[in-house]
Amino acid sequence: MTAPADDQLSGEQWTQRYTNAVMDTFGPPQRVLVRGEGVWVWDADGRRYLDLLGGIAVNVLGHAHPALTAAVSAQVGTLGHVSNFFATPGQITLAERLLQVAGAPSGSRVFFTSSGTEAVEAAVKLTRRHSDGARPRLLAIEGGFHGRTMGALALTHKSEYRDPFAPLGSQVEFLPFGDTDALQAAFATDGFAVAALFVEPVQGEAGVRPLPPGYLALARGLTRTNGALLVLDEIQCGIGRTGRWFAHHQPELGGVVPDVVTVAKALGGGFPVGAVLAYGTRVARLLGRGQHGTTFGGNPLAAAAALATMDVIEGDGLLTHVTELGATWRADLRALAHPLVHQVRGMGLLIGVELVAPVAGAVASRALEAGFIVNAATPTTLRLAPPYILTSTDAHLFTQFVADLPTDPKDL
Repeated sequence: MTAPADDQLSGEQWTQRYTNAVMDTFGPPQRVLVRGEGVWVWDADGRRYLDLLGGIAVNVLGHAHPALTAAVSAQVGTLGHVSNFFATPGQITLAERLLQVAGAPSGSRVFFTSSGTEAVEAAVKLTRRHSDGARPRLLAIEGGFHGRTMGALALTHKSEYRDPFAPLGSQVEFLPFGDTDALQAAFATDGFAVAALFVEPVQGEAGVRPLPPGYLALARGLTRTNGALLVLDEIQCGIGRTGRWFAHHQPELGGVVPDVVTVAKALGGGFPVGAVLAYGTRVARLLGRGQHGTTFGGNPLAAAAALATMDVIEGDGLLTHVTELGATWRADLRALAHPLVHQVRGMGLLIGVELVAPVAGAVASRALEAGFIVNAATPTTLRLAPPYILTSTDAHLFTQFVADLPTDPKDL
């Protein structure tokens, strides 16, 4: 008997092949997706889903956006890859564009990577050069997630991620989330030994938790007074996700000027690209020639994808749309006053729906069966990070799904 063609395989058949070929680091796939268009994706069995996770805050233009596909297609027809012994116009233009939207001061520079974790690794190396061995302390925040490579993992708080790979090689102290007294105390004791404070303006993996007002301003003052670097991880909350190019530009988060910002996820609209922005001449020169490198970072395809993504965000007014839709959607979800929902929080289109019991996984599974892709960021929190092109009509479909959920967690 002739084996069925790949495009005729069921999701179950693909899952079996996955199990036999792919490392079991993520568990079995929830679905096998075969195509997407706009905010919708389809699985191998022909079922359609509203993508409210966007590849975990990545696919900001949705799927198969014509501007993005055209830009990448055109670029691969000229130059697909060159080494970093050479420059390309797209790489240079993208670096200039990032510094411009960041409002970075004169002398600032960009280092390109292929992922967020690589961006954090580069930032860790920056702090090592800054401290030159004399500042052994790194500060990070409880609940923070910065990646899974060894340097980034050292800054990531979750013990289940860290413990199997200890020791991690960096002296990291974790401060309680949003606790200004703890932040001041960390610098009151040997503050000049602190090399850097790493912080996410909005924690994504911990359940979409924006820092409280005033925290970043205090962090900026303390790091500057003690000669430490302020490193903002905007990998999940940056590039328009909160309705500003960067979350730390939000007035309620302080509008501070950091020393280093890491970005990725949304930057390429689905194409893997990340970056480190080093603010000012002194920080930009910490990594000298030969002290860091990358094969794929800033390659022509990544630059074309990122520039096209930023062009659409700006040209289509998506920052305003993200701000307005996010505010209305959060208000609509709160207005349900559903007994299962304890709190709705977030900024722009990064939204956390806090439940009254640890049933987020069950709700996410029920949502998938109903045709919605969401994520249980924590046992009690659903995370929504959809494409910026989501409409209010699309959002209302999920609001109605929440309205129809059982009122008692035991019924899930």
